[in-house]
Amino acid sequence: MAEHSNWTREEHILAFNLYCQIPFGSINSRNPKIQQLASLLGRTPSSVALKLANIARLDPVLKARGVGGMSHGAKGEEEIWKEFSERPEELALESERLRASLLGKTLEDVAGVEIDDLPKEGIERDSLVKIRVNQNFFRKRVLSLYGYQCCITGIKEQALLTASHIVPWSVDVNNRLNPRNGLCLNALHDRAFDRHLMWVEDDLTVHFSSKISLGDSESAKWFLSFEGKKLLLPKIFSPDPTLLARHAKIARSTK
Repeated sequence: MAEHSNWTREEHILAFNLYCQIPFGSINSRNPKIQQLASLLGRTPSSVALKLANIARLDPVLKARGVGGMSHGAKGEEEIWKEFSERPEELALESERLRASLLGKTLEDVAGVEIDDLPKEGIERDSLVKIRVNQNFFRKRVLSLYGYQCCITGIKEQALLTASHIVPWSVDVNNRLNPRNGLCLNALHDRAFDRHLMWVEDDLTVHFSSKISLGDSESAKWFLSFEGKKLLLPKIFSPDPTLLARHAKIARSTK
């Protein structure tokens, strides 16, 4: 497949979008999602896979482990990484709009957001669509990072998984789309975490509040059996210890 040499800004954004949606270990030319993007861009799957690997080299966690793509990569990768760091909500929305345009679909369809309860048109609708697109972008990114597996129980049923914000969406605007502000949890432990009935200590072990009263059923014993267990961490973008500490401080003060 013939392809031009220089990647445009839009292509870098689309590559970054895909990078955010597939597990790091799945970055290879055989991945169907990489093959689809390659076809849409008129590039080879190997070229797209290498671009994603070079984007990954910018993750500080991977740098510390000595993992990366080519030694230098391209300036465009660094620019998009920096842009996403500085204005993540705008870039996430732009990436989904570009994807929708390439696929010939609506933004809502591509982003997978519910619109039945939204106004038919107007500023309020546009604002709500933007919020839902970005929330779903965060969800896909966090679940992908954790390999679609609950970081406490190991449950892999996607219908039961949620992307939990360590510090809530409404509390910290700067970390709304930060993948290090997310944990992949099953729905029940997510609710406990959100209600500060569960937290994660500095050593990445799980702890529960003494306020929890579940009785002596087998299901209750299972729920609490993860006390003191360590999180199952992703290969990249591990949870930010500062954000975990903020959450834990509130949980410990109310236990």
